[in-house]
Amino acid sequence: MSDWWKGAVIYQIYPRSFKDSNNNGVGDLTGITQKLEYVQSLGVDAIWISPFFKSPMNDFGYDISDYREVDPLFGSLDDFKNLLAKAHSLKLKVIIDQVISHCSNEHEWFAQSRQNRTNDKADWFVWADPNEQGGPPNNWLSFFGGSAWTFDDRRGQYYLHNFLSNQPDLNFHNEAVQAAQLENLKFWLDLGVDGFRLDVANFYFHDKQLRDNPVFPEGERSTVGVTDSNPYARQSHIHSITQIENIAFIAKLRALTEQYPDITTMGEINGEHSLDIMADYTAGDKRLHMAYTFDLLGDACSKQVVESVAEEFNQTLKDGWACWALSNHDVQRVVSRWNQGDAHPDFALAAMALLLSLKGSVCMYQGEELGLSESDVEFDDLQDPYGKPFWPEYKGRDGCRTPIIWDEAEAFGGFSEVKPWLPIDKQQLQLSVKRQQQNPSSMLNKTRRLVKWRNQQNALRDGEFTLLDLPKVLAWLRTSENQQMLVVINLTPEQAEVELPFANIHVHANSDFQPVLEGQHLSLPPYQVLFADVQ
Repeated sequence: MSDWWKGAVIYQIYPRSFKDSNNNGVGDLTGITQKLEYVQSLGVDAIWISPFFKSPMNDFGYDISDYREVDPLFGSLDDFKNLLAKAHSLKLKVIIDQVISHCSNEHEWFAQSRQNRTNDKADWFVWADPNEQGGPPNNWLSFFGGSAWTFDDRRGQYYLHNFLSNQPDLNFHNEAVQAAQLENLKFWLDLGVDGFRLDVANFYFHDKQLRDNPVFPEGERSTVGVTDSNPYARQSHIHSITQIENIAFIAKLRALTEQYPDITTMGEINGEHSLDIMADYTAGDKRLHMAYTFDLLGDACSKQVVESVAEEFNQTLKDGWACWALSNHDVQRVVSRWNQGDAHPDFALAAMALLLSLKGSVCMYQGEELGLSESDVEFDDLQDPYGKPFWPEYKGRDGCRTPIIWDEAEAFGGFSEVKPWLPIDKQQLQLSVKRQQQNPSSMLNKTRRLVKWRNQQNALRDGEFTLLDLPKVLAWLRTSENQQMLVVINLTPEQAEVELPFANIHVHANSDFQPVLEGQHLSLPPYQVLFADVQ
């Protein structure tokens, strides 16, 4: 067994918006296969593909109606096998999303379960009688707004859904449900995938007593809820998610993966005190290999926030491992979210340097290497079911999901020959892959150089982390057996003058950053980074 995943750079692909090969306006598996050489050129170790399984697409694939079938929108199982073979020939690992906490209400399991209270699947979902007033069994809320309970006339009971009402939660207290989902994972392992990204990995179990959730204490940090207009963020979800029984199931899942060589599991952790949950879920060698954190996917990028998250992680995850991200398919792109409208061209690279220098593995979201900002999708073009009820305070997730621009000279940016499922962002045309390929100073080529250089530095890939207290800048040491590297990042629009606490410093030659070091005095222009070996 190898630890290839430890310190790896993983490129997240959102299939609907990556490349359309059959000109139906939606990206697909063959489109991904066609662009794998491009992905390899970034220097990444693996790809993570968001769901492509059979689905009615109420939540764009996160509502699965058949765990072992590819949705025709994305191609066929043979198309996936071709993708897998091509990726492996390019030395790219393949991680696929697994959404096992809930499924589509069109899944045959739910169709049977809702028929009556005595069938073979009657207890495969979370059913409960109305309360004394005839309403939902408790106060649990859906992440997408409203109650987490929907009444089903056929059974005369409510069923639980942490997300859309089309996404009923499976009852993991039922051993048969656990066994069925492990068999579904085994199907993909037998095909040759290299790992799983486990959607909402701490949502599998619920409190059997269905106790009410309390109000969330003011002033504490949480990664749940994207907007203040969503009441979900106002509860402490101590009974609806993150139950102790989850750990035992995670151990079963890990035991399954141990039967195959070089597999990794990356759990998405979303909840209050998420770093504590991450530490619990990645402790030892019988749980998750690593956990995916939302702690840097919020709106704030202040020095205080980044330092507190990084240090809390360092103190909390003693033998666990994190996978960091600054952007994904669920949040506003980091260039827009963190930079408050400042279009300075160096910000995206500085943010990438931050991501690549934290202790842990890295998830780079498609388009992040191009420096893409958030797209402004008009309400009439909106597709996201999460955005519509909260508009305009929260515009949903479509702004980070618009199609990748491959060639600005082609129709629809080279993504498709027909109108895409989301509109092409005309402001992104000048950041097309083709244009940036031809420019040595582009964000794309700078990212390539940075990733490949970073992967050669043992200290950055898997070294220990020590936070440094320096004014105005972010600073830390990464230390491996044969290297100690100093990282200093200026994420502000102002010049930073810093006295470094080290006398013997060797600056890494990198023409893409412009630090000025005289003795121990560092002058760091806006959005610039210092990488230096310390003796």
